[in-house]
Amino acid sequence: MSKPEVRRKDLLYPELSYQIIGCAYEVFKAIGYGHSEKVYQKAMAVLFHERKINNKEQVYLPIKFHDKIIAKKFLDFIVEEKIVVELKKDFHFSKAHIDQILNYLKYSQLKLAILINFGKEGVTFKRIINQIWN
Repeated sequence: MSKPEVRRKDLLYPELSYQIIGCAYEVFKAIGYGHSEKVYQKAMAVLFHERKINNKEQVYLPIKFHDKIIAKKFLDFIVEEKIVVELKKDFHFSKAHIDQILNYLKYSQLKLAILINFGKEGVTFKRIINQIWN
């Protein structure tokens, strides 16, 4: 007897999210803990390319005030023009990480971000919704 498939109707981009998170687990399984965020980012870019997951890497995001650029941010990835993907290498997610993602969502006007941490114990992730556009 087969197990019934359960699909939540309230998740944004569930299949694409699953693919992104799967890439993170595959990267960690292959290269392990202790690398810089840049190493994990390059490995993720390789997998995205191999799996034909459309993405932009190191996306420039100007922060403007009164039509003047006052700061320059760079998002690790925007995947399929739908999801911001930000990579970290830390022991846990901090409030600063969450605040950073919320700002990225605000300025990119995208609905979903996935914050991925390559920690000592493995991969952890958080899906963060842009409440402004929800």
